[in-house]
Amino acid sequence: MFSTVAPRYDFFTRASSYGMDRGWKRALVDRARLSGKAVVLDLASGTGDFSMAVAAKYPGSKSVAVDLTEGMLRLARTRGVKRAVCGDAGLLPFADASFDCVFIGYGLRNFPNLKVALREIERVTRPGGLLLTLDIFLPANPVLRQVYLGYLYAQGAFWGLVLHGHPRIYTYIPDSLRSFISIDDFSTLLRHTGYGQVDARRYILGGIGLHFAEKK
Repeated sequence: MFSTVAPRYDFFTRASSYGMDRGWKRALVDRARLSGKAVVLDLASGTGDFSMAVAAKYPGSKSVAVDLTEGMLRLARTRGVKRAVCGDAGLLPFADASFDCVFIGYGLRNFPNLKVALREIERVTRPGGLLLTLDIFLPANPVLRQVYLGYLYAQGAFWGLVLHGHPRIYTYIPDSLRSFISIDDFSTLLRHTGYGQVDARRYILGGIGLHFAEKK
């Protein structure tokens, strides 16, 4: 599925967020305040948005884009991403304490086992290193939750039909949300996985969550 959506993925994320996606990612990159020679993991990288943003903001840093879909990584390379690795978040091909910072954009919901993935991320992050994530969550309010799910189904069907001629292409997003944890539960999970300072920001009535976490 991700190989199918790869050529239109960037357009879809911009259009479906009404352009706000860029600002959310920029906020994460700004918050990182990386040193000049930071080593960064762009996990579930897609076409490499975070890798590109980090290179622009912190030109002395080194980013490694990792994604399970080779089609996404091919597009990342055409955009100028120099280091791209096809890999699984649950079994990362890196030594312990390899990275100063890990970015994840819209990947958390797609990890088959979130706890295992977080343990791997914590393992490859240096003490004092950062984890910064952007993802879609269900609002806490039960009424808003149902409205938001309905909206995501309608939006996904529209863009799936327009971009691919298949209305079900992007409805995987609300499907994945039904069994996903809340913003607060994810914050708690981070604290239980070796992260001390954890901060979360909510957008779109709690439908979008940005997390900032520092490894102990």
